[in-house]
Amino acid sequence: MNYPFNEIEPKWQRYWEEHQTFSVNEDISKQKLYVLDMFPYPSGSGLHVGHPEGYTATDIYCRFKRMCGFNVLHPMGWDAFGLPAERYAMTTGIHPSITTQENINTFRRQIKMLGLSYDWNREVDTTDPKYYKWTQWIFLKLFNSWFDAETGKARPISELSIPKGLSEKEEYEYKAKYRLAFQAEMPVNWCAELGTVLANEEVDEWTEKGYTVERKAMRQWMLRITAYAERLENDLEGLQWHPGILEMQRNWIGKSEGAEIDFLVQSSDKKIRVFTTRPDTIFGATYMVLAPEHPYVDEITTEEQRKTVLEYREATKRKSDMERTALEKSKTGVFTGAYAINPATNQPIPIWIADYVLLSYGTGAIMAVPGQDERDWEFAEVYNLPILRTVQPPAGFSGKAYLEDGPAINSGFLDGLYINEAKKKIILWLEQNNIGKGSVKYKLRDWLFSRQRYWGEPVPVIITEDGIVKPLLESELPLLLPESETFKPSPSGESPLANIESWVNVTDPQTGKKARRETHTMPQWAGSCWYYLR
Repeated sequence: MNYPFNEIEPKWQRYWEEHQTFSVNEDISKQKLYVLDMFPYPSGSGLHVGHPEGYTATDIYCRFKRMCGFNVLHPMGWDAFGLPAERYAMTTGIHPSITTQENINTFRRQIKMLGLSYDWNREVDTTDPKYYKWTQWIFLKLFNSWFDAETGKARPISELSIPKGLSEKEEYEYKAKYRLAFQAEMPVNWCAELGTVLANEEVDEWTEKGYTVERKAMRQWMLRITAYAERLENDLEGLQWHPGILEMQRNWIGKSEGAEIDFLVQSSDKKIRVFTTRPDTIFGATYMVLAPEHPYVDEITTEEQRKTVLEYREATKRKSDMERTALEKSKTGVFTGAYAINPATNQPIPIWIADYVLLSYGTGAIMAVPGQDERDWEFAEVYNLPILRTVQPPAGFSGKAYLEDGPAINSGFLDGLYINEAKKKIILWLEQNNIGKGSVKYKLRDWLFSRQRYWGEPVPVIITEDGIVKPLLESELPLLLPESETFKPSPSGESPLANIESWVNVTDPQTGKKARRETHTMPQWAGSCWYYLR
């Protein structure tokens, strides 16, 4: 018997459409269940096999729960701003507003053909001004807030204690140090061909497609998520998640307890601050490594080494953070010609630069202890640098760096102490001698929240002639993305929005002075991070 799917399926699709079968009504007599799929990017001409694979699984679950008497909310929407949609538009030569809507219509039709039980009355589109009004609203809330470490919560910026006697510009700069949304000059992953900054998670995807990505310092909008690091770490204890997922989250937050230590540069008054989780091994620090981007590199490099250092720094710009820190990669570096004084031994140690040290983690500088660190050992072997053990390995140990606990050796007043006691004693010594202090660092980085693209949510601020950033009023939202025939990226780093003078140039309503709109747009994730709220 043949199954006439071409008759039966359209019949029931029409029935579901006409009778709003999967529409959700508020019914307080039923237990509620909210099942939210990850919205697709409508950046292709249709669904791929990965879409229905996941959507079918959640649909089965929703249908089961409905049969169990639950009132199930199961919406669908479109994560339609961002680089994938913009690149698709560039490939086709058609404006992203047109290609995005065409693709959405195709995606919707295909999903309905699959018979998935979504409530289409609750469909959202992140490019709809009625939707991104609330994305901009969230940005304003962040811009107008600061994190109070004592309460562990955000508070209005108006409640921040401000020193007296500051000018308007000084007060603005003071508040900017605390705002949850702020601007900073940051080393970023810049792709000139795409004309935009890429998140670390995006680098591999685009380099595999043949694009060149380099590290470049640029002014960017940031979200101060690092302020929440301790709270995020602590709150993991209350989550009933799979242990493997919790461990991934802990590694992502990356809490590290240790010490910051100042090393004096030889024949200079400059001090280089390092962060280490093993301050007890300081007697075994036989060299120092700076991130190639460290601000002191230019100042301390000798003339004999300047050309080699410059070449190495340029090569590093073409590597992503993930590529630089991969454990399996061969260690490379360059000697700066300068030396630092180990404060525990008073002996000079050479200062190198190496790409496995990141400016964005810790202080961008490390004291290298090859006897107790695998990366430092590998580096020391390659460049024939001294190796001194500071922890006694057990008899018969034949490995290289020894990473386990044991009594301190070659460590002066720490000799004989095990790691925890040695840490406490050396931190006390550092603090008593004003050489360093106990410190906590996180791998978690602030969220880079701007892109040099056209197809994204406009940032709802204006910038006055004297550089003060002022937020729009909530009543002025949404700030609409202007229509433009030119949406291709600029190799200079400017967003295409910068060319729309009628949109960019405005007047500050408070002072009557000339001002400009922010021409960076929000990143792709801005619209998708909070759609569960809509």
